[in-house]
Amino acid sequence: MSTKLNVILIFGGKSGEHAVSLMSATSVLNALDPEKYNVFQVGITREGRWTYAENALEIFTNGQAESLNEAFILARNETPYLYELVDGQLHEVTPIDIVFPILHGTFGEDGTIQGLFEIQNCAYVGAGVLASSVAMDKALCKDVVSKAGIPVLPYAIFSRQQIEKDLPAVIESAEEISAYPVFVKPANLGSSVGISKAKNRAQLQDALILAARYDRRILVERGIQPREIEISVLGNEEIMVSQPGEIVPGDEFYTYKDKYHSGDPETAIPAPLPDQVTEQLRTWAVQTFRAIDGAGLARVDFLIDKNSGEAWFNEINTMPGFTQISMYSKLLAYSGLSYKQLIDRLIELGLERKADQGRTLRKFEVDNEE
Repeated sequence: MSTKLNVILIFGGKSGEHAVSLMSATSVLNALDPEKYNVFQVGITREGRWTYAENALEIFTNGQAESLNEAFILARNETPYLYELVDGQLHEVTPIDIVFPILHGTFGEDGTIQGLFEIQNCAYVGAGVLASSVAMDKALCKDVVSKAGIPVLPYAIFSRQQIEKDLPAVIESAEEISAYPVFVKPANLGSSVGISKAKNRAQLQDALILAARYDRRILVERGIQPREIEISVLGNEEIMVSQPGEIVPGDEFYTYKDKYHSGDPETAIPAPLPDQVTEQLRTWAVQTFRAIDGAGLARVDFLIDKNSGEAWFNEINTMPGFTQISMYSKLLAYSGLSYKQLIDRLIELGLERKADQGRTLRKFEVDNEE
């Protein structure tokens, strides 16, 4: 009998970060030890169709996902299984030990798919429903983090409908947040998708329209001349926190192009910071992780004003990129954890969290007293 774990690797998705997911999943697939894991590849199309094939990732990367059979995750007698739809009939592929969702952005990193895993009794890698959903919404996350005593830049949130119905009023309100420049961001996307730096009213208008293409909630916050600092967090109750790393962007901020298409961006690991600042940021990273009830992994990002030296929380990513130029894995490698060890540890943490959930009573009975 095989002692290998059945791992369902899920990638793709309906998010604007679909392509990023494929890059991350390729790295993870290559790192999963075939002596330890039976890996089953499930791809989600941009339209939300779940598919399965032994080489689904390669097929997705080649743009041929429409040729694949549909896939489903369903629990039977409390055991989750992967099924494939063939000629109108469901066929069992494998029982599931753990799901590894390499899904970034909406419908993957926002708590929605985590809810499905919970309902179907799946162990899975990464944060749960609450942490995923809170971290995904940049404005809501800033509210939670600021209540934990961690500083955030002044910001306001606007809806897509506000922008479409009365753009001049939104611009006027946004200009009350701060003098230019301001940053405009989709509230529920990562990988710098749809983010702009606006230095004047005309740029602000264009930035709002662009961001509204990617989300129904748009964040506008005060702009600074930032140093971009990132910290990796790994664990459940016991947390490993990396040294800070610094991104030196090729543009005015760390853009999508910098992250995924400009080669290996310039980084400094560890970031050249005073010891006191380093320890403060590491403490804030752990506090942020706990404030949202994080689990498994997260990358916590901070901004340091180049002029004043003030530090601010920027965002937390509960499923950061796993590409070969990912800061998340680089920071942990500096701490002595190789990429393969990281993958193993994430699977261990997912199983550990599931076991802890299994200790929770789901039925309450009142003793009858005579």
